[in-house]
Amino acid sequence: MSIDAVLRELLVRQLDHWLPGALHRSRRATLALSYAGDPGTAEAALRVVAGFADRLRGRRLTVLVLAGDDPGLPTRLGAVEAGLPADVAVHVVPGDPARLPVALRAAGAAGAPLLTLIDGAAPDPALLAATTTGRPAEVLLTAAPTATLRPALTAAGFPLVAEVELVPADGSPARLVTFGSGLDKSLEAFKEALWTAASSGPVRYRDPAGGLREAVVPPPAGPLADELLAELARHGPRTVTELRRHALTATAYRAVDAGGALTGLLDTGAVTRDPAHGRLGGDVLISAAPAPGHRSTA
Repeated sequence: MSIDAVLRELLVRQLDHWLPGALHRSRRATLALSYAGDPGTAEAALRVVAGFADRLRGRRLTVLVLAGDDPGLPTRLGAVEAGLPADVAVHVVPGDPARLPVALRAAGAAGAPLLTLIDGAAPDPALLAATTTGRPAEVLLTAAPTATLRPALTAAGFPLVAEVELVPADGSPARLVTFGSGLDKSLEAFKEALWTAASSGPVRYRDPAGGLREAVVPPPAGPLADELLAELARHGPRTVTELRRHALTATAYRAVDAGGALTGLLDTGAVTRDPAHGRLGGDVLISAAPAPGHRSTA
């Protein structure tokens, strides 16, 4: 499976999560696709939309597609669009991602659920600001891994950001994938989609915390355990909730993976917990165990 196919699968799975929630929250929603890579992205997205035809009754979904210079795109989309309900409006907008802010304003995307995919574009502040006008707003960026996109999304107003580099095993160029949202469940769904999509192809992760990770489910707990220990060394004791959030936003791992990693650390005595017994709930405080031979002066 090519890197483009992995990214397409990631979008499909994220859209599968986003669309039901968007239709439940509001009578209208907008999906915006602006990409420079895989020409099958828009068709795949519309097929997902078609699968929710029964939930679209009484709702309005606008799909914006910006795909640069692709004269054959309207014809290809037309074959899929013919099977969509009348509640879906598909607009093909010629041009590059710089036109997205104008297209979103024209579509009336502000104030309702908005999911935006931007592939291969620099994180221009005006472009990212346009993606935050949705209520709620979510954005998925893919780009060459020249620099982190996390600060740009944070500055744009996304409180939850996750970022992972996809590294193909065949030596083809890597891709950076960054997701921004204000909803914990959406970020969790992104991580689930990421692991599922990548595990179906010869792709590895370069974790923001450092190192390459094999994209296998369930992921190995060792590297995450090391990162959680490092987080405790940097900032002192943390609750399980805080460590789960760290795994979700600062590593390639999912929040659920933190539970297994912490259990392993407790079993080996590398960390301690307060209270010492009971369920490993979110308010349990985790501390790094004293180094061997260390004597407390308390």
